[in-house]
Amino acid sequence: MSKVHVKTGDTVILLTGKYEDKYNSKGDRKTGKVLEVSPKEGKVIVEGINVITKHVKPTRMGEKGGIVKTEAPLYASKVQLVCPKCNKPTRIGHVIEDGKKLRTCKKCGKSFE
Repeated sequence: MSKVHVKTGDTVILLTGKYEDKYNSKGDRKTGKVLEVSPKEGKVIVEGINVITKHVKPTRMGEKGGIVKTEAPLYASKVQLVCPKCNKPTRIGHVIEDGKKLRTCKKCGKSFE
């Protein structure tokens, strides 16, 4: 089974792709909250990023069909974790404290969970 560097609920920033704003500086990149992680595929679903339109058919009596907007998965390598302490995009380090493995920010050095 593959590992993914982000967890559900993390705030991430988009590094590449069609949703990256090419005309603004790097500080104006899209950010969002991770809704779902699929380590087997190496993909994540991020809130408000990679939104697609789906045509949905009504399956039961009384249910409505139509066009629904939903987030599609994208590769985890295209996103980077934003540190909740220093609010900067960062890589993750690991520290063992009191028998627990904690994730740490490589920029500010503070641990979070």
